Amino acid sequence: MSKVQPRTLSGFMELLPARQAQFDRMVEILRRTYSLYGFTPLDTPLIEASEVLLAKGGGETEKQIYRFMKGDTDLSLRFDLTVPLAKYVAQNYGHLTFPFRRFQIGKVYRGERAQRGRFREFYQADIDVIGDGKLDISNEAEIPSIIYRAFTALGLKRFQIRVNNRKILNGFYAMLGLTQQSGEIMRTVDKLDKIGASKVKELLVEGGVSEDSAQEILHFIGISGGNQAVLAALETYRGRNEVFDAGLDELTTVVKYLAAFGVPETHFAVDLTIARGLDYYTGTVYETTMLDHPEIGSICSGGRYDNLAEYYTDKQLPGVGISIGLTRLFFVLEDQGYLNDSLNTAPADVLLLPMTEDLSPAIALATQLREAGIRAQIHGEQKKFKQKISYADKLHIPYVIFLGEDEISSGVAAVKDLATGEQVKLPPAEAIAHIQAGLDKLNQGAPILDRGE
Repeated sequence: MSKVQPRTLSGFMELLPARQAQFDRMVEILRRTYSLYGFTPLDTPLIEASEVLLAKGGGETEKQIYRFMKGDTDLSLRFDLTVPLAKYVAQNYGHLTFPFRRFQIGKVYRGERAQRGRFREFYQADIDVIGDGKLDISNEAEIPSIIYRAFTALGLKRFQIRVNNRKILNGFYAMLGLTQQSGEIMRTVDKLDKIGASKVKELLVEGGVSEDSAQEILHFIGISGGNQAVLAALETYRGRNEVFDAGLDELTTVVKYLAAFGVPETHFAVDLTIARGLDYYTGTVYETTMLDHPEIGSICSGGRYDNLAEYYTDKQLPGVGISIGLTRLFFVLEDQGYLNDSLNTAPADVLLLPMTEDLSPAIALATQLREAGIRAQIHGEQKKFKQKISYADKLHIPYVIFLGEDEISSGVAAVKDLATGEQVKLPPAEAIAHIQAGLDKLNQGAPILDRGE
């Protein structure tokens, strides 16, 4: 029989055990962080009816979606976690309590061209707060505080959350009489970091913007300095457009609340170049970047939107949320050497090596260890002692316990720390306490090792 060559499709990531343990630790930290803020976990189906998933339709989405027929049913794989959330809230509106706060960490699928750091199957980690008719501005300030706590807990230090408000941008372009062109202008301005101010101005003029207006746009988006200095500069535009004034009020409130939420000013900045999804976000918008690797782009983005579920219900459901492209972030961190390889990624804390034919004492001790929250594995294979120790070494299991006739008759366990070579004989209760103390030290540290600051 001919063999099939094992292979993984391009754009799909598979990890070896130690890396998978690191990835799972990151997911665990995000779950714990989101839960601290009162978000409930949610899981939606990977497969939805195409008419539901593509209610908005059009654009790149339909080109990239994985769509197939099963019998007479037209099905699609979810391409993000926001559309399934919209469906879920519309479908379960009568059973939910608002504001509805949910987090979801799950795989999504996009059939785009696979390339380095770009995946076809990838994890997203999303949080959203959905209001019923209204949603208070405090939620828009809380979201970046969650970003700050999450990335700090993961171990990142050198990152910045950039904040803006779409109403400020819309109001400013209305002042210049450029409302109809605002979308194209923002797309051009978005290229500022890549092509520079002079080229942006040239493209604006080519697109029909006057020289004076193009210069005014560059002056406006170039407002910089500390957050209070930027807000003060924006105040000089107040009174010329109601939408602008509303956006400035919101941005000022967000900046004020961010300090109360415990976000240091070193980690967030008002940035007037941030626009995000032009036809979707309507208020505060966010992008988060690694300061030492701006070329990577945003590692977490999102913002405020007016109506989450407009394609499924007439109810007004405003919201605010963010998304972390977790698979891409993990790839980038590994690529840049940020993953903490000293982290305990072993599948077990203790490997029990029975030295007697009867395994009952080892099984009983393993049960005690597990009841104490220590991950224990029994190596009962008929192999040489050296091979068993090699097994523990290869898996980086921190401790082994030898259990022979002498230990059993004396009521003790021989515990060896494989990192130091230290070996002690202790009664089971003391052995458990000894291992737990060692594990407490071993399990300190974050998945990301950021040596910045």
